[in-house]
Amino acid sequence: MRAIRSVLFLALFYAWGVFWVFFILPLLVCPRRWTVRSFAIWGFGIMLLLRAICGIRVEVRGREFIPRGRALIAPKHQSMFDVFAQFVWLPDSCFVTKKELMWIPMFGWYAKKAQMIEVDRGGHATALRKLIVDAKMRFADERQLVIFPEGHRGEPGVAGDYKPGIAALYREIDVSVCPVATNSGAHWPRKGWLSPGTIVFEYLEPIPPGLKRAEFMRILEERIETASLRLLAF
Repeated sequence: MRAIRSVLFLALFYAWGVFWVFFILPLLVCPRRWTVRSFAIWGFGIMLLLRAICGIRVEVRGREFIPRGRALIAPKHQSMFDVFAQFVWLPDSCFVTKKELMWIPMFGWYAKKAQMIEVDRGGHATALRKLIVDAKMRFADERQLVIFPEGHRGEPGVAGDYKPGIAALYREIDVSVCPVATNSGAHWPRKGWLSPGTIVFEYLEPIPPGLKRAEFMRILEERIETASLRLLAF
């Protein structure tokens, strides 16, 4: 039954995505913020499909910590759903994404329109400098910049290798960082069938600016990993 539900969900998930990218084509000539808000509707539609077909609810905890203005958002990354979901409750989010994704037809158009930040993972120091410059430009619009500290999807219950990008942004931009824990990979895994239950995104107490790099990274990883392990019970 899980296999049938998963196949049906994925078919409708991609159908919904194709419909939506064509439906919002006129937004390419509209203000940027319209495109970003349209992503919220797309993400909400995915949540409805998850619940109706796979019996997966989505719960957001720590709403009092969800920023409305400038902030760095640092979520645990276990599932492709981690990207779609953030659009629903963040008012004006901007994602750091790898350069290759910007080449995808239509997806790349909307990502550029929404002023997502593309990063060349092979660029090292040059890529980090560009990331900081781009982030400062986005923060001029009071946006929430989402960057996955591990840089890629990991397995539930496994602590990833936290990359230097988040530390560089924290040091150079001087804003608080909001860690986000999740158990998304336990219900929408990278491989295998989707499992019923509750996907939880838990916004944790923000880390204030001004800490030393090592202390910041220790607190960030400790908060995210501890809370994410706790959420595996759901």
